[in-house]
Amino acid sequence: MADELFDARIRDCLRLGEKRPAFMGFLDLAERARAEDLLRAQPVPNCRFFGGFPEAERTVFGVFPEYLDADEEPFPVSALTVTFRKQDILRHGDFLGAFLAAGVVRASIGDILTEEGRAVLFARTEILDALLPIQKVGRVGVKVESGFSDPLPPAHRFQSLGGVIASPRLDCFVSFFASVSREKASSMVAAGLVSVNHRETFSGSRPLSEGDVVSIRHVGRFIVDTFGHKTKKGRLSIECRKFI
Repeated sequence: MADELFDARIRDCLRLGEKRPAFMGFLDLAERARAEDLLRAQPVPNCRFFGGFPEAERTVFGVFPEYLDADEEPFPVSALTVTFRKQDILRHGDFLGAFLAAGVVRASIGDILTEEGRAVLFARTEILDALLPIQKVGRVGVKVESGFSDPLPPAHRFQSLGGVIASPRLDCFVSFFASVSREKASSMVAAGLVSVNHRETFSGSRPLSEGDVVSIRHVGRFIVDTFGHKTKKGRLSIECRKFI
């Protein structure tokens, strides 16, 4: 039912966008993947996804009439910078909790990029008045201002992983990433705990390719970077990264 409602909202956005710019989201990665799959099943509309910066994970879906360009400028996406003392430690969840406590919904908040003494977040423009007055995140005093200055805090941090697997099948990668047996990995895939490129999959025999992103519930998210040489025993060497 949730998927059907989401699909209906996408179709409504497409219909509205025939006459005027229409927007939906922020969408998470799985929602964006589902929207992209829906778009492939019909003539390509005048649309794009935008989250405030090129590498954004949470994005707003925008649809535009044919006579308008699908530019970034009309998107209702704004940036805010939160500054605080460098000796204070604030994480993504701390900011998200403070913003939700201000009365906004999760779908109105995009990516939150953090570093020492600063965070930059992207949000729907219509909720800025609820976020700008925030003076505390947890017990830490903060200052919230519109806009941001380059460079942005890093969007992702990674841990490098290298090893060998029996084959490029999904269950082999899950076994490697989760440090479980091949049999256990197959069960995890079959139980719907694994997605590839943000799409749920139930086939442990599915082959992976370089660049694929594997998400394992309660374990983490990984990128398959390169396949290397085969060992003397016929096993495949791999180089990957884990999001941290």
